[in-house]
Amino acid sequence: MPKLKTHKATAKRFRYTAKGKLRRHKIGKSHLRRKKAKRNIRLFDRLIEVESTGNKRRVKRLAPYLHKK
Repeated sequence: MPKLKTHKATAKRFRYTAKGKLRRHKIGKSHLRRKKAKRNIRLFDRLIEVESTGNKRRVKRLAPYLHKK
């Protein structure tokens, strides 16, 4: 069976933790931050867990070699 290609944008946006949970960054940190409160900007740094099983399945299909280390 041939190797599968990894969707690079997906591989950059998602990470697995050591326990196997799928994590992602929050959106909205890249630009237009002067209007936002400093507390909100700090909250964008946190990783949040992907809850939906459909989204987990989609990430697994798009990035098949993105395993937990």
